[in-house]
Amino acid sequence: MLGADGAEVDWFRVFLGFGGMVIGQFMAMLDIQIVASSLTQIQSGIGATADEISWVQTIYLLAEVVIMPLTAYLTKMWGTRSFYVIAVIGFIVTSAAVGLSSSVPMMIVFRAFQGLFAGAMIPPVFATAMTVFPPERRVTANVIVGLIVTLSSTIGPTLGGHLTELLSWRWLFFINIPVGVLVIFLVGRYANFDKGDPSLSKGIDWWGLVLMAVALLSLQYVLEEGASDNWFEEPAILWLSVVAAVGGVVFIWRQLTYWQPIVSLKPFRDINFSLGIVMTFVTGVSLFGGTFLMPIFLGNIRGFSSAEVGTTMLVTGATMFLSAPLAGRLIRVVDPRIAMVGGFALAAWGIQLAVRVTDQWGFAEFFTLQVARGLGTMIAMIAAQQMSVASLPVTMMKDASGLINLTRNVAGAIGLAMLSTILSHQTAVHYMDLVSAANTANPTSQAMMDAVQGMMSAGGASDPEGMAYKAMGGMMRKQASVLAFGDAFGALALGCWIACGLALFVKPAKGDLPAQGAGAH
Repeated sequence: MLGADGAEVDWFRVFLGFGGMVIGQFMAMLDIQIVASSLTQIQSGIGATADEISWVQTIYLLAEVVIMPLTAYLTKMWGTRSFYVIAVIGFIVTSAAVGLSSSVPMMIVFRAFQGLFAGAMIPPVFATAMTVFPPERRVTANVIVGLIVTLSSTIGPTLGGHLTELLSWRWLFFINIPVGVLVIFLVGRYANFDKGDPSLSKGIDWWGLVLMAVALLSLQYVLEEGASDNWFEEPAILWLSVVAAVGGVVFIWRQLTYWQPIVSLKPFRDINFSLGIVMTFVTGVSLFGGTFLMPIFLGNIRGFSSAEVGTTMLVTGATMFLSAPLAGRLIRVVDPRIAMVGGFALAAWGIQLAVRVTDQWGFAEFFTLQVARGLGTMIAMIAAQQMSVASLPVTMMKDASGLINLTRNVAGAIGLAMLSTILSHQTAVHYMDLVSAANTANPTSQAMMDAVQGMMSAGGASDPEGMAYKAMGGMMRKQASVLAFGDAFGALALGCWIACGLALFVKPAKGDLPAQGAGAH
């Protein structure tokens, strides 16, 4: 079979090289989530405070978003194989350093470098799928890539918990070493997909690089810390927001006017790509938002153990894994617009089921929601990415890949910040409403109060009335939290419905034809 450029290709070698890159991407993305379930153990292991340990996650994400837009420029300059091998070597070394860390500063510094190399390992996979494979193979290649995105976020916490329990938290990082060696072997030996252009090293836009780093670092910090710092009430958050906005505008101007931009914005001239970026943003919020809300609800409201939370959450990952081949076949035979509308509508309907969540919801109640969200998100994600690049020339694929991956990561950060704010704000609103309704003039609340007070008296409490008020307050706070979770799920569903409407405005392109099956991420 011929390759994307029409030449004969040794597909065995291509799949081995591409497979190595896919494994590397999975490893890089998994390292975001695998740490989540073991932060307590890491905190005690290095003697960190609660605020300090949060930086183990934050600094990784900060470094990751900075490097992503640069990957297109660097792979053009060095070639995909050389660039990827260097990134994996750096990732292995820094992973070992993080695992050996004995203090907070040491871990944070090495974790930052680990995030930098991890971010470099993600976008080239999508770009390779779009430039190496012919159209009829791109859906299959990118369904695999899409699975990596979804599975890493779904199984990460569960895998991390088991690794920590069986060995220690340090193995969350040491496990990257043997896997990384395998990736270096496969990529170094078989991933000879393109040649670098050393002339790009002349005239690098250093000012653009500084502007981009400042804008993205400021934005990511605001999104990560804003919810816990009451947003713009905190001066640091306010000023960093201004820096992010001004830096972002100046960076865009710089890239549009400089003769050799480090991040090409030309893909945005394509209306399908621009709409696709918006829908990629929504799928990112849906994917990471649902993965964020459910573990908190199950742990805080239902009191589930880590194992029970992991078991419940695996439904989404299993659905996406099993439905990926079906989604790929569907997108080959139907108009991508139909697939996007159907996928977003299914995800929105599933998420909307949780608007009426109660404090008794568990595995069974969340099952339908997770199946619908998993299937809908997988279909919408692949279709949206296919549409995004369908009318772009192959020469823009590397630039498009960096922008798409950056959008997905920023979408996740914005989604988590938005949902955290909704939970805290709406919990307070619902609590005040419940307190206002539960007064002595309300016969239902008074009867409940009398019943609780009677139970306290029967239990021999020294102050049954005070204990009853305390118990009632706790019940109202719990109920307020449950109502706030319903509001947060409703916000996620609304975003999916909006994306469903936007999909109707997509213009069909030659690459959208089902027979060609353009790629997805």
